[in-house]
Amino acid sequence: MTYALAQSLQTALFQQLTSDDNLRALVGNHVYDQVPPGILPTLYVALGPEVVRDRSDQIGQGAEHDAMVSVVTDGAGFSAAKAVAAAVSDALLGSDLTLARGRVVFLRFLRASATRKGAGETRQIDLIFRVRVEDDAV
Repeated sequence: MTYALAQSLQTALFQQLTSDDNLRALVGNHVYDQVPPGILPTLYVALGPEVVRDRSDQIGQGAEHDAMVSVVTDGAGFSAAKAVAAAVSDALLGSDLTLARGRVVFLRFLRASATRKGAGETRQIDLIFRVRVEDDAV
């Protein structure tokens, strides 16, 4: 197994989301690799946790990442959050992510979960994307 591509993948996902014009039209520059402290905007996107599994074989080292991207809002209803979630999906699916190390074999949407947090005033949509990567440095 290799976890060596995790940072490269996270950087590529972040760059793809922050450079997408449609997503930027909805959330501005409020796409975070790390959610900043203090007062947050009413609608933002954040890269979240991931689960990684070994996908190495006789040819080389590889891994499968289930990467979470969250859309969070304290606005009323889920409508705005769903529009942003759709833009996140559009930005990632079919994109040609370039990694500093390794390569993306595939990227696909796996699932999503829309929930209310706390007392219900915050809404969050967690999108899970499955990304298979192979290491070209080994």
